[in-house]
Amino acid sequence: MKTCSRAWSTRAALLAAFAAAAPAPAEAGIVVYEDGAKFVEIGGRIQTQYHLFDPDAGDSEDEIFFRRLRLEVEAGFREDWEGKIQVDFGQSDVAVKDIYLRYTGYEDLRLTLGNQKNPFSRSFNTSSRELQLVERPFAGDHNFGAPDRMIGLRVDGSAAGGRLAWAGSFGSESIDPDAAKLDFDTPANADPDFNQGWLTAGRLDWHPFGAMRYTTGDFVDDDPKLTLGVAAFTWSNDGDNDTFTDAAGRATSSSKADVDSAEGFEVAAGFRGYGWSADAQYQVIDAETVDRRFTGGLFRRGDAELDVFAVAGGYMVVPATLELVAGYESLDAATYRDAWTRTSLGANWFLDAHKLKAQLTWRMGESLDGVPGNDADELFLQLHYAF
Repeated sequence: MKTCSRAWSTRAALLAAFAAAAPAPAEAGIVVYEDGAKFVEIGGRIQTQYHLFDPDAGDSEDEIFFRRLRLEVEAGFREDWEGKIQVDFGQSDVAVKDIYLRYTGYEDLRLTLGNQKNPFSRSFNTSSRELQLVERPFAGDHNFGAPDRMIGLRVDGSAAGGRLAWAGSFGSESIDPDAAKLDFDTPANADPDFNQGWLTAGRLDWHPFGAMRYTTGDFVDDDPKLTLGVAAFTWSNDGDNDTFTDAAGRATSSSKADVDSAEGFEVAAGFRGYGWSADAQYQVIDAETVDRRFTGGLFRRGDAELDVFAVAGGYMVVPATLELVAGYESLDAATYRDAWTRTSLGANWFLDAHKLKAQLTWRMGESLDGVPGNDADELFLQLHYAF
């Protein structure tokens, strides 16, 4: 019989403290200065999370922590120009998120230069303040092939009255050489041993019934919206920081290998209407190590092939207040003996849409890390406040 690492009485105390930490409602964004085209606005988000990890074999573990603790400042200093700085202090770390300068002077076109999201993954481009399940699926996880923020240029455009939306980006992106993952990160937060390289990404979304945002949840009784999208990326190592490859081109570690290149393709869909909100994604991601003979983690003879699938949906059983949600996702790799799958059930209680809400997700994982029988359940309880 499994045993728990902490008594349930301790968990109850943690949950009580967690509930007490919920902040009071407030309007989103605080304008502290405005004079014509010039403005300064501050905002942020607080996500206090309780997480229980309960494996079939071994002891369970739980914790309460700040999943995200972000502060952001947006400012406009002249017509058509604005900038943003966002920093995350959650999980006891300080991480740079959005830091960019944006020009909006062209009709149906937006240019952004700085540290920002790339357009590849639909889930990744959904803000963490608007996720339907507490955590992103494999298809939006930077640990498993979805590129993270990059330092560079992004262009967003639309046509046909918003029914077509497109985006392209080019910039610097890093990869953690840990072979058990394909972990992208912005150079702004990269560790000294991360591989450096260049990322190019593009996306095209078709909204046949009018423009539809990435935000989840059907809060309004309006015409249904549908989106179909495709996206792709390619990343190439610039050779400046291959820490785990010797002069002969051989990997010097059995668990870490420098990544030479990576590329991915995605097809995605989303629907909002009649109280329903649903999204689906399928991705194929390939990567190669500098040493083509390397085998370990996700890589076999220098090659990693990932098949990623995720679908999630919810229904507002109480309009704009209570949403029941469910999801299924899978990650398969050439080195996995079995696909790693997750099935999720949960509920979202909206006190003020995505500004103030409580989220509960129960996630049932099978064959973690591709190992049959390595199963675990996880409980996520999160209080979210954005201003």
